[in-house]
Amino acid sequence: MAKILVADDEAGLREFITDALELDDHTVVPAKDGLEAAKLLDERGFDLVLTDLKMPRLDGMGLLRKVRAEQPEVEVIVMTAHGTVDNAVEAMKLGAFEYLQKPISGPDELRLLVARAVERRGLKDRVDGAERHVEPSGPPLTYGDPAMRPVVEAIEKVARTAATVLLLGESGTGKEVAARAIHAQSPRAMQPFMAINCAALSEQLLESELFGHEKGAFTGATERKRGRLELADGGTFFLDEVGELKPELQAKLLRVLQERRFERVGGTRTLEVDVRWIAATNRDLRAMIDDGRFREDLYHRFAVFPIKLPPLRERPQDLLPLAKALLARIARDLKRSLPKLSAAAEKRLLAASWRGNVRELANTLERAAILADGDTIDATHIWLEDVGDKPIAPGGGDIKPLAELEREAILHALDHVGGNRRRAAELLGIGERTLYDKLKKYGVD
Repeated sequence: MAKILVADDEAGLREFITDALELDDHTVVPAKDGLEAAKLLDERGFDLVLTDLKMPRLDGMGLLRKVRAEQPEVEVIVMTAHGTVDNAVEAMKLGAFEYLQKPISGPDELRLLVARAVERRGLKDRVDGAERHVEPSGPPLTYGDPAMRPVVEAIEKVARTAATVLLLGESGTGKEVAARAIHAQSPRAMQPFMAINCAALSEQLLESELFGHEKGAFTGATERKRGRLELADGGTFFLDEVGELKPELQAKLLRVLQERRFERVGGTRTLEVDVRWIAATNRDLRAMIDDGRFREDLYHRFAVFPIKLPPLRERPQDLLPLAKALLARIARDLKRSLPKLSAAAEKRLLAASWRGNVRELANTLERAAILADGDTIDATHIWLEDVGDKPIAPGGGDIKPLAELEREAILHALDHVGGNRRRAAELLGIGERTLYDKLKKYGVD
């Protein structure tokens, strides 16, 4: 997930881009022109800028020059109407990552281009969680609990090979963290790492994202699109939640694993691809095989080298070091001094069951950092859903009705993540549909 600034004087287009990119959990901040975008760049940190070329007050070319001069690490995608393609080419000479021609054909084209820009900068290695600590030399994961030693040793051994890896474990245990650590220590480390969540997309969209499609392959396919598998050629391809694959896609993937060949959706040309496969699941694939829901031959293709990641409750010595590492990242995101955990807060964290594992720990600490007024997080700032905690008043003070506290907590969460509803729901520890219902209940637009 990335922090993305969108600069365009067309309100409808800004809304379209925001909705499309929030599907991938990006935090999107809109700006109505280049001058407002320039001000936001000075005030906040962004990973990617999408800018129109023709805007009042400060045009896209001026904004691009500012980014390249002051924040060269930020990627820039320029958007251009048909008659200004020459200007877009000039923008790329100045350092833009790519240009996108308007009108945009659909959200898939936009999302894939943004994913490429995010991948190029290597953002995912920083935003997937502070549990991961990848370095060119030394162990790929920061750990202290003996339960993690076999995992780290297995990663170090298999990373040097081309073997397919199957990562097993509960949700939130760090399976993608492990996948990226394997890639970082492999001979393919300088090549693309492409990830896709099989549970996050419909069957048709997942097939298109994997293999790409030809123009006219289905309704809405207005042009040819290269899939993520094609873009990952030479690198590593990570299939998360592989147990959610439908039978037809399982058969197609089996062929790719066996023959390293595939066709785009609606295409007849056979393409060859060379990727290192890593799959992950929190499901019992053997039970799914017995029930006829997962192909046994595909399972054996993935399970060449299985690694099981222990849940956080089975590695208690890692909890406080992880909490401190997560707080360091949270403090950077919030642009504040690093908060400390009081002894009571540490005791409360150690007593929790952490059914959501590291992901739940990260969300709990982010809420606590927002609630803490000073530089210390106390036990009263930590909400633990498994013991029936209720939201704490963000500003402290007098007791307020529960509905008012809940509304304030929702507004705080939305403000913190720039209006990203999915991230706000995760931060609050509720489902996205529940958040929608509460927004409607409290009249929040």
